[in-house]
Amino acid sequence: MADAWGRPRPLHPATAPAAALVAGAAGLALLYGTDPHQPGQLLPRCPFHLVTGLLCPACGGTRMVYDLMHGHLGQAWLDNRALLLAAPFALALWGRWTWEGLHGRAWRPRMGRMVQVAVLATAVAWTVVRNLVG
Repeated sequence: MADAWGRPRPLHPATAPAAALVAGAAGLALLYGTDPHQPGQLLPRCPFHLVTGLLCPACGGTRMVYDLMHGHLGQAWLDNRALLLAAPFALALWGRWTWEGLHGRAWRPRMGRMVQVAVLATAVAWTVVRNLVG
């Protein structure tokens, strides 16, 4: 759509979080019937793991989500503890993004340098620990 001068009209601020919700729901619907614990499934492979043979910070995330959807909380914990603990924060960020969008405001979370360093350090530490301990 364009305005009276032919310039593109910006999308409503709630469009992006709604699109993320639809894409996530589609992914969950596909995953619900596809057991990632079984070999030969049509699911993406981790490029880091394919190249290095090591587990990245997100490895096991697909299995974790599958197990959560099927009520296997203990198995989800074993698949990827760090992602399971981070999931509520991601949902809170999406909720805030949606809330602001529904009220006509664009929103982008801001992270200070120290928070960025802490997130990166946590991801690196988790990668090292899970590859050394098993």
